[in-house]
Amino acid sequence: MIEYGVNRLGKGAKIYEPVTLGFPSRERYGQTGFKGATIGDGAVIRSGSVIYCDVTIGDDFSAGHNVVIREYTEIGDHVMVGSGTIIEGNTVIGDDVRLQSMVYIPTGTAIGDRVFIGPNAVLTNDRYPPARHEDLDAPVICDGAVIGANSTLLPGVVIGGGAMVAAGAVVTKDVPPGMLAIGVPAGIREMPERGGR
Repeated sequence: MIEYGVNRLGKGAKIYEPVTLGFPSRERYGQTGFKGATIGDGAVIRSGSVIYCDVTIGDDFSAGHNVVIREYTEIGDHVMVGSGTIIEGNTVIGDDVRLQSMVYIPTGTAIGDRVFIGPNAVLTNDRYPPARHEDLDAPVICDGAVIGANSTLLPGVVIGGGAMVAAGAVVTKDVPPGMLAIGVPAGIREMPERGGR
């Protein structure tokens, strides 16, 4: 394990080499003794993953291969992050969240509890790139929402509690709680009845 700063690992952590903890952000370049990563009990972090400084992660965390988690990110308990996923800095992720492989989470995103994000989903925070940092407007995903594979969320959209984004949808406006966003650009409709195929 490659370590920068002062890292704290909880009990029973399994770290598969090579993993980097506490990687310095730009503001930490040249410093020593800075706060690294703080990770709770029972973590499993697979090879190739890099977790930056000033990251706090709860208990029972699982990271696939080649995951990147940038600085000032807070992650709750029982969170699974799939291989190749990138979580940019200043992001908050709740409890019992599942991010499948190759998900992109931009700076400033807020994700509630019990959220599922399918593989290759892309969230964006910059409507007219490249904008200044203060102009960024990341999505908000509320508790219990489901984001389908290969979907794209544009800057500033709010996905309401229990809402669903269909696979491949491009979400350009807020999705109310309990509703379905489907299509390109995504239209909003009632959630279909769940049952047989």
